[in-house]
Amino acid sequence: MQESTSREKILKKIRKALINKSPNQSNSIDWDKGIYAYSTETLEVAFAESFSKAGGKFIYCNNEIDFFEKLISITQEKNWKNFYCWEDQIRDYLNKIDFPYTSDERKFEEEMVGITLCESLIARIGSVLVSSRQAAGRRLPVIGSTHVVVAFASQIVMDIKDSLLKVKSAYSEQVPSMMTLITGPSRTADIEKTLVTGAHGPKEIFVFLIDD
Repeated sequence: MQESTSREKILKKIRKALINKSPNQSNSIDWDKGIYAYSTETLEVAFAESFSKAGGKFIYCNNEIDFFEKLISITQEKNWKNFYCWEDQIRDYLNKIDFPYTSDERKFEEEMVGITLCESLIARIGSVLVSSRQAAGRRLPVIGSTHVVVAFASQIVMDIKDSLLKVKSAYSEQVPSMMTLITGPSRTADIEKTLVTGAHGPKEIFVFLIDD
């Protein structure tokens, strides 16, 4: 009897709610308005802070010469040996200083460093957006033990939607079949809830930001 009474009470409330509908509040919502409290810092500083918190290494470069000097310095510090680069713009940079690298896709060495460009940098979350339309393709950003991203200040946007609009504008209707957000080095805690870096991709990620 108690169960029947409780059931009737619930059904009565449902019927009442269906008859006396509440006014629609969604008409007054501004769907285009941002929901995050953004930093008052510049986009470069906001990205650097978010990217570093996620475990990435950020290097600011005043110009191309500064980029060359810092790349050589970190290469010596980290004792990097095997560099892979498939993108013409970066290869042009590296050829200017006779920097050793290979574009051979048939053999990948251990502890390799993949050097790529990116589609954009997202300041709010400190992420790097890469796509399959880049010459680096789907593989180079993930197969190395270290991922080096060469980016430019003009590529920084505030949020993901801004980044997607930038990609759409660049490729018109031929949107890349794959777009990936990279936020810090690869990591997982699937095994016994122990955090492991480099499980599914690079153990380290560096962003060299060139002021253009």
